[in-house]
Amino acid sequence: MEILQNILLAPFTTIAVGGPAKYFSRARTAAELVDLFGWARSKGENVFVLGGGSNVLVSDAGFDGLVVKIEISGINFDVVGDTVLVTAGAGVDWDGFVRECVDRDLAGVECLSGIPGNVGGTPVQNVGAYGQEVSETIVRVRCFDRAAGTIVELSNDECGFEYRKSIFNTSERERYVVLWVVFRLVPGGQPKIVYKDLQQRFSGGAPSLREARETVIAIRREKSMVIDPTDPNSRSAGSFFKNPIVSTSVADSIAEELKLDSIPQFAAGDDDVKIPAAWLIEQAGFRKGFILGNAGISTNHSLAIINRGSATSAEIVALKDLTQKSVLDKFGIRLQPEPIFIGF
Repeated sequence: MEILQNILLAPFTTIAVGGPAKYFSRARTAAELVDLFGWARSKGENVFVLGGGSNVLVSDAGFDGLVVKIEISGINFDVVGDTVLVTAGAGVDWDGFVRECVDRDLAGVECLSGIPGNVGGTPVQNVGAYGQEVSETIVRVRCFDRAAGTIVELSNDECGFEYRKSIFNTSERERYVVLWVVFRLVPGGQPKIVYKDLQQRFSGGAPSLREARETVIAIRREKSMVIDPTDPNSRSAGSFFKNPIVSTSVADSIAEELKLDSIPQFAAGDDDVKIPAAWLIEQAGFRKGFILGNAGISTNHSLAIINRGSATSAEIVALKDLTQKSVLDKFGIRLQPEPIFIGF
């Protein structure tokens, strides 16, 4: 094991803020990961497992413990009946994984193109976009169980997937470390075109998987939601807030207060609807391009808080707090952040 000291974490995150890790190491295999946890336990050090860094915000003080960067690689394809089981290491680049699947004409993850991060982070947040979620195709997740010190496999049901939720970020948070994820994809399947933006782009046509992927990436690029070193708006943690789910009566009350026939919303089961957080943020006065010190809101997407070049994590949090308070004061809805906060 190579264990480094005082390694700045900002370069390992897409928002590019954050202080140093007391200790830092890389795990390229499950065995290395187990050994690193054993080392940390013997030293009495806390451990944070870092993936692609696309959904984290590290404090300016950094992390007082061991940061383990997961770099388990490899993708395997196994034909099972009329489907293909695809096993991918937690350290595999997510968009690279999607591209490989689309190139092999495997349907099930095409609408998740262009999302930054690694495979291992996708079941944690139940990553979703443009009408598709990873929980629709995940068969099982192989993990290191920190409590038992063993490697375990969890079925889709055992992962407890909900909108942007799983046991990995709720009831069993910090217990499991994702090592590999197994997906069930459909050879020659049709892309999932249910999201309004995609339906409008294809006007009722039947695109190929490749066309769907390219269109999703184009839409994301227009919103600066694709990592691009030449685009300062992409220096972010992606969508900073989850779309809140409320009762239809709450949505109706908001519409009535704003003197609107209705507000943007999507069915979310039973008597609930999902309201776009971006819409709430803009209605609360935070337009695209809003600036607060060295932090700001993307000029292309009001749901992305960006590092304008030299922001501190304290400045990012200040804008997060201000946005949350304004939406809460105006609508009585408290927006929930999507990123994981480290070292706060």
